[in-house]
Amino acid sequence: MKGLLIVFYVIVQIFIGVYLSRKIKNEADYFVGGRRVSFFLVSFSLFATWFGAETCLGSSGAVYEIGLSGSRADPFGFSLCLFLMGFFLAGQLRKRNYLTLADFIRDRYGRVAEKLVVWVMIPSSIIWGAAQLRAFGQILSVSTALPLDLMICFSAILVITYTVLGGLLGDIYTDLIQGLIVVGSLITLAIVVLTRVPDLPAIFRQMPADRWQILGVGESIWERLDRWAVPVLGSLVVQEAISRFLAARNPREAVRACHTAGGIYFFTGLIPLFLGFIGPWLLPGLTDREQFLVVLSHQYLPGILSVIFLGAMISAILSTVDSILLACAALFSHNFLLPILGIKKEKTKVLVGRTTVVITGLIALAIALGGNRIYDLVLLAAAFGTSGVLVITMFGLYSRFNSEQAALVTLVGGLVLTPIFQLVLKFRAPFLLSVTSCLLLFVLSSYLFRKASAEVRFAQENR
Repeated sequence: MKGLLIVFYVIVQIFIGVYLSRKIKNEADYFVGGRRVSFFLVSFSLFATWFGAETCLGSSGAVYEIGLSGSRADPFGFSLCLFLMGFFLAGQLRKRNYLTLADFIRDRYGRVAEKLVVWVMIPSSIIWGAAQLRAFGQILSVSTALPLDLMICFSAILVITYTVLGGLLGDIYTDLIQGLIVVGSLITLAIVVLTRVPDLPAIFRQMPADRWQILGVGESIWERLDRWAVPVLGSLVVQEAISRFLAARNPREAVRACHTAGGIYFFTGLIPLFLGFIGPWLLPGLTDREQFLVVLSHQYLPGILSVIFLGAMISAILSTVDSILLACAALFSHNFLLPILGIKKEKTKVLVGRTTVVITGLIALAIALGGNRIYDLVLLAAAFGTSGVLVITMFGLYSRFNSEQAALVTLVGGLVLTPIFQLVLKFRAPFLLSVTSCLLLFVLSSYLFRKASAEVRFAQENR
């Protein structure tokens, strides 16, 4: 039965991709759905894109192991990120008809900054994609008893195939179906589990006090702020979500879609968090925490509902991975490769974009096969190099600073400071320090370059 479900998902995804591929006439159709997507579809697509492996498997497993402090990112941090995205980014970027965030960077800071931001943003997206592929492989491996690496390869081939065909419009339509399945399945699982738990208040009374703490035991205030800053600020300027609201019909709908998606994400994300919280009493002694939610569904849901829940997990992951592949392809092909090659024909641009989707998917597959915990991969992706992008984007939108040199210094600073702070100096709040450092870098370098430029002009005028 489970094998038939997987085959059915493959057929449906590819059929949608083939059908919608006929509507793709140019680069804007492929990467932002022609900017004609309704508020409802954009909202569910944003939710489905954000609601991936880290929520379903990573965070529920982390809460299973150490309690509420194991997952501050989900649903609290990432849902807050969606709300802030609506407040600060969606309306401003959509009204300019951009294709990517790098388009805005080019207009504000120049073409060198545009190229650099592409190489800063792509690695974090690929790492995030690798986390989703690994989660997909975990689900298929548990469900079919086949090797994990084989299932990761299968998941990559599937996602690459239908993403290449349908582009963003295909992803958005499948996101709607996938998002509805995810919400319905998680609600069903929670209801079934609660009806089969004999005495829930007794479970709560038995819990150690540290499982209730949402802040980590023994953490300093800086560590606590850093753990919140990574999902909230580190994910604010990622192309995966930005491409969704750029596809909205107008700026107002783009803003509303972000806020609606944040609300859906928050309330849906509470379900796996709650199940993981009481998980040790439901499934005591589980060795692999990342398989908690899948094993729970196998034991608590009857046959057909267990199969549907498997489909929901697949849906959550697929909707995230396809967004990542398209985001990387848009940045690399539109903002880096096409300007260098000087390609003008729209059909050729779409072909280059599709080829880049394949390359991106294969790189994510290699990282996923390398192995790491899903939740750790997600947090690494959120923090990797994004501090510099965040700073120059916010200054570009809400200030008159437009120094190209300052933007370049800040981007490089954000790329190197977080790993130095985290891996070399081993500071307790590496990402927060990276954001603060990038802020200072941008302001100081803007002042210094402006002063140097003024001195040069003065010297030339008085020569």
